[in-house]
Amino acid sequence: MNLESPAWPVAMPWLIALAINTSLLAIAALLPKKLLTTTGYLHAWFLGVFVWGCLGWPGYTVVMVYFLVGSAVTRIGMAKKAAAGIAENRAGVRGPENVWGSALTAALCALGVLLGMSGQVSGLSDHWVALFGLGYVASFATKLSDTTASEVGKAYGQRTFLITTLRPVPAGTEGAISLEGTLAGVLGSALIASIGWVVGLITPSGILLCLVAAFIATNLESVIGATLQDQLPWLTNELVNIINTTIGAITVILLAVTFT
Repeated sequence: MNLESPAWPVAMPWLIALAINTSLLAIAALLPKKLLTTTGYLHAWFLGVFVWGCLGWPGYTVVMVYFLVGSAVTRIGMAKKAAAGIAENRAGVRGPENVWGSALTAALCALGVLLGMSGQVSGLSDHWVALFGLGYVASFATKLSDTTASEVGKAYGQRTFLITTLRPVPAGTEGAISLEGTLAGVLGSALIASIGWVVGLITPSGILLCLVAAFIATNLESVIGATLQDQLPWLTNELVNIINTTIGAITVILLAVTFT
């Protein structure tokens, strides 16, 4: 390729994305402790390439922090949760359904940023590009909030209540909440939002918006779990995760449009 060609700057982020993600995939294949299934790693590779191509290293940093922290949180109190029958399937090892359940909304937001910055879609102003970036961060803040609240609540929640009735229920019940889990969820969303600010994807005020959006979305996810998930066989955990992160992204955009 002619390095002076106008196509070269456009192709560069994607070539870097291919190189980095392929290298990480090779390293992951050699590690004895697996965080994803084989197909899960392949889907994560595609997601990583896509995110870097759209958002560069800032967006990639956010998704990597989410993935690493979320994987670690899943293993909190694993022995206790396994004994109670409420641990994640495959001892927390994630598959492709988990990858896209967590990241589909974020990928769509990243695509919105890419299209807006490239000028391929008329009407996507810089303001909307910033909103899509905010939605990207909020979707992962929401997902880590949900994961952290659920896993910490199942492992360390002293008292768990059904969110719709506040009736005491066993830990691990769909729609159950606990004080310990709720506080942990807020910390999880704060971590992702802070990373989003540090890498320049959102403003300081965006941190607060992400916290509010993640809190709203996480609690609405619990309501869905308490009211609909057991009633609708097609409403899987992965689909609920997509709904959850979409609520987080839409909520933060609405908040930003209304208050900033």
